[in-house]
Amino acid sequence: MKYKKSITTLVLVIACLAFVATIVGIFASGGAGPKEIQTLHDEVITLHGKGLYQFDSVSGASQVIAQDIVTLCLSIPLLLLSLIWCKKGSIKGRLMLVGTLSYFLYTYASYAFLLMYNPLFLLYVILLSASFFAFTLVMVSFDYENLHTYFHNNLPTKLIGGFLFSLSFLLLFLWLGRIVPPLVNGGVPVGLEHYTTLVIQVLDLAFIVPVAIVGGILVLKRNGIGYLLATILIVKGITMLTAITAMIINQARAGIPMTVMEYALFPAFNIVVIYCLYVLLKHVQEPRIPGGIMDEDTNLVRN
Repeated sequence: MKYKKSITTLVLVIACLAFVATIVGIFASGGAGPKEIQTLHDEVITLHGKGLYQFDSVSGASQVIAQDIVTLCLSIPLLLLSLIWCKKGSIKGRLMLVGTLSYFLYTYASYAFLLMYNPLFLLYVILLSASFFAFTLVMVSFDYENLHTYFHNNLPTKLIGGFLFSLSFLLLFLWLGRIVPPLVNGGVPVGLEHYTTLVIQVLDLAFIVPVAIVGGILVLKRNGIGYLLATILIVKGITMLTAITAMIINQARAGIPMTVMEYALFPAFNIVVIYCLYVLLKHVQEPRIPGGIMDEDTNLVRN
């Protein structure tokens, strides 16, 4: 694999710094406790008031703490296991690695731009930068001319493409349903609270939705780039949907009102995306020659 040393170094940096960030985020204490404030939009919200996220809202802090738990318990181990798998010359490992890195890129972009300023701000910036460059290096390491050959011809493209379209339309209608009515009525979107803008909605509408639509079209055409985009979104989807499920549970514990759809939709979608990953990886075929696995970049045989 190209850029092996650089990718390894960046992944280890991400794992170590994310471990520190999540431990501090989960276990930090101190602070005066919950406090009500009035926002610039004349809404009254309650600040979390303790720990690292004391200046974030109760809703925002409960979501971020839940995401920290998922990052610590699922995403960091998955990142390291994917790296080990990848270093053995596995295409499946490389696909898992780039997908997991997309989760870290998305997560720490949202932390850096969304959260109220806290002592780990520079750590979020470093994690965002390291995730971006690691993700980019893994992406350019693929042999795009032969990428389609790494997947069996009997891969159920309608299932994978259908999932990508469903993901794009779900996010599109979910977020536009939150954004458009206030624009028409002159109000404030639900969830804005004391934050300056809707960062998650920006990331989803600007990047996830278009990539999912393009990926779905390319998958139906059995294009190798479509398979790569699908894998990235599916692996990211597993980690992110697991985090959202944990957020829902944590918000419910914090007394934040939730709809029945929110309780049921995201956990159900999480099960679907796990199945899609199983189907994708099942249909990946490693490049082989007699005696071992061929690394298409270095033409070395690993026995």
